[in-house]
Amino acid sequence: MSRRTLRAAATALLAAVALVACAPPATSPQSSPAATASTSTPTPTPTPDPVETAVDRMSTAEQAASVVMGHVPGTDPVVLAQYMASGLGGFILMGDNIIGGPENVRAVTGALTIDPNLPPLIAIDQEGGVVSRLPWDDLPAGRGLQSSDAAAVQSAFRARADLVAAVGANVNFGVIADVPMGPSSFIASRALGTDPDSAAMRVRAAVQGEKGIVLSTLKHFPDHGAAAGDSHHLIPTTDVSLTQWRSADAVPFIAGIDAGAEVLMFGHLAYTAVDAAPASLSARWHEIARDDLGFDGLMITDDLGMLSASENPAYADPVKNAVDALVTGNDMVLMIAGATSATAPAIVAGIVTAVGDGRLPAARLRDAAEHVMTLRMQLADAANG
Repeated sequence: MSRRTLRAAATALLAAVALVACAPPATSPQSSPAATASTSTPTPTPTPDPVETAVDRMSTAEQAASVVMGHVPGTDPVVLAQYMASGLGGFILMGDNIIGGPENVRAVTGALTIDPNLPPLIAIDQEGGVVSRLPWDDLPAGRGLQSSDAAAVQSAFRARADLVAAVGANVNFGVIADVPMGPSSFIASRALGTDPDSAAMRVRAAVQGEKGIVLSTLKHFPDHGAAAGDSHHLIPTTDVSLTQWRSADAVPFIAGIDAGAEVLMFGHLAYTAVDAAPASLSARWHEIARDDLGFDGLMITDDLGMLSASENPAYADPVKNAVDALVTGNDMVLMIAGATSATAPAIVAGIVTAVGDGRLPAARLRDAAEHVMTLRMQLADAANG
């Protein structure tokens, strides 16, 4: 059960208790008002939600920093610690952070963790195969698993999650839920299945394999397979209708959500029959994920630098892209391509300004910060066991 579901259930229970407590007790004609008052049941005080309490204590700037996942190259622990000291909620490890063996990478992730009692979300693209940041990962992946049964897929992803956790990363951007249109599709070599049902079976198994070891991420919602082209260089589009999507492309994502994936990554893909905007900036697609599919975890953008690289002038400004991404429903914004050490601070400042001038409702930023805080506290609880 999700944190929000638990909170709603607890609220309903407390309301029922309070209603009973407030009802006048049955009394005999001889009962006195004093006796009635002395036997009434006091209304219990609700237990504060630790996530809400933590976010309550944060300033707008701190909330803004917490919803940014950034990146800087290199392995210098001083540089990395200074970068994270501003309060960023996450960091993505790329190839330029991974030099040497696991112990070297562990030193990098150690430098990124300013407060072990509230660790950042440290992510890595460790799909295996075509997309592999850890060169010692020789486990089957993508096309190599497309004919495997669920047990083999679960075993591979459990072992891969162990490799990721061993270097100090706690989020794997590793489960491809896309269904390729054919063998020549951009995503074909990385996909876990060639049709919705087989992909769904393996996506479910992959999430189950990572469970309890690292946080699982499904990507690239709502499905890169239906939109031709490479979203690193352009915004792929498709005219697939919402009805068609529900019957096919959605199936592996539903399987991964039902299996308990904690993170959903939104692709820079435009399903023009649903929304002309890319899904990463589409309020409609975020509503579909939350309301139709029931996803209650963390929603994160794919690298916003890819939008800027699309050469569409509407997406040239990474700060505007980040603000728009939060407005439309993302809980965290990811920035890699074209980023410098100054990019994340600029995004944080832009988010604060957007709250001040009303473009980004304060409640929306708070909701995003709560989703990030939920996972960070979950990681802290697991570490303190």
